[in-house]
Parts: sequence; structure tokens; C-alpha cells
Amino acid sequence: MNTLTETNFNFPNQLSKYSGKVREVYKFKNDVLVMISTDRLSAFDVVLPKGIPYKGQILNQIATKMMKDTEDLVPNWLISTPDPNIAIGHCCDPFKIE
Repeated sequence: MNTLTETNFNFPNQLSKYSGKVREVYKFKNDVLVMISTDRLSAFDVVLPKGIPYKGQILNQIATKMMKDTEDLVPNWLISTPDPNIAIGHCCDPFKIE
């Protein structure tokens, strides 16, 4: 079974790309981010060589559901989710509450 472990897109108006342990984030000129959740697996800050099928999709769907369910209480960055692995949102500074 195939897994999504990396992306190499080059979008119009793209300013940068950041690859984290699990997500890849593309930043655009209009302060919009495209966040792609991959199937990469990390443990103890090490990205393991094989991904887990559908891990990124499930991770993204949980995060977007929570943002949609609480958007009336707390504003968030999410604009849309055009694909199970993709979240599009506003570039912003996080408000850390942990």
C-alpha cells in the first residue's frame, strides 16, 4: 500500500515550503497557508523511514473537525479542507494555551 511521505509542489504565488515531522506547509503571497498532512511517522524527534497509510488523512480530519466544532467559541486559522490530507488557512501567530 502506498503512503504519502513527501510533497514537492511548486504553486503559483508560493513564497516558501516548510517540512515538519509530519506536515508540509506551503506559504503564499496573500498570507494563506496550505498544510498537507503526510503519512510520515516520527518518534523521539526522528522521522521513521516508512509511513502509515492514511495517517495524515486521519490526523487532518481530526484537527479540522475540532476547529470547525469550536470556531464559534474561538477564532481559528482554517478556511477550507479541499482534500482529506489538506487544510487551507490564514497565516497567523499561534496563541499557545498549554
